[in-house]
Amino acid sequence: MFRFIWRLITFPFRAIDWLVRRISRGIRGLIREVGTLLAPDPEDSPVTEALAKAVQNPAGLLEHLAALRKHLFRAVIVLLITTIASFAFAERVLDFLAKPIGGIAALKPTEISEGISVYMRISFITGFALALPFIVLELLLFAAPGLKRKERKMGCLAIPIVTLLFLGGMAFAIFVALKPAITFLANFIFDPNLRPQGYYPIVTSIIFWTGVLFEIPVVVYFIAAMGLVKAEVLRDQARYVIVGLAVLAAAITPTTDPINMLIILLPLIALYFIGVALAFIAQRRRLRRKGESAG
Repeated sequence: MFRFIWRLITFPFRAIDWLVRRISRGIRGLIREVGTLLAPDPEDSPVTEALAKAVQNPAGLLEHLAALRKHLFRAVIVLLITTIASFAFAERVLDFLAKPIGGIAALKPTEISEGISVYMRISFITGFALALPFIVLELLLFAAPGLKRKERKMGCLAIPIVTLLFLGGMAFAIFVALKPAITFLANFIFDPNLRPQGYYPIVTSIIFWTGVLFEIPVVVYFIAAMGLVKAEVLRDQARYVIVGLAVLAAAITPTTDPINMLIILLPLIALYFIGVALAFIAQRRRLRRKGESAG
């Protein structure tokens, strides 16, 4: 009985100690993994060879799935932390995003749960933007065993680039695309009854997906650098890609007029051709390295 009472009294302290030790062990493991990104590895193999080995040996996929679970778990924990931290300034973000319609006071909820819903939505989007560098790092750590040392270096360089492109896409949506789209919707025939649950999902969808699509140059560069597709194919199939981008721009833009769609589409087309130019550079480097290793 006394032992039970003692364990009950000391449970909070033991739980804190266990949590601290787990966090400390996780941080040390993460530091070791990050340290291996730039370390020479005699067993380096290109990602295409790693994929071929995985296909030939399906049982080995279980190891990769276990590793993926670990990296996803850490990414989710960090995302949860940044989302909770975003609660502190979510109200200011809500007011800032409502400026095209006159501020947060212009929104009148009709249900008691609307405020909590949009607050959580904004906190999650903000938390994702804050956690993005770590999420990309975890994806890089997962792919690192199948990458060569130079490819891992490029991956390290991609972390700030991916983050800046995503934030740049969000900024473009907020300061360029958002106001004309909202103005068009708010002044189309009827005088709308603006609700938080109707306004913020549209706004956050435009912002988030524009940020995602601004990653096009990075995606195009890396698939060319890995040899998964030739740069000439990306250039020759540009007209089909433009049609696909137009469909995506139309899906992101909540309005039906072509002007607002073009505001999103034209930067995406420019980013795609920047990615194609980078793909030629990546392909040239890959072929040069292949020639040097063959020589």
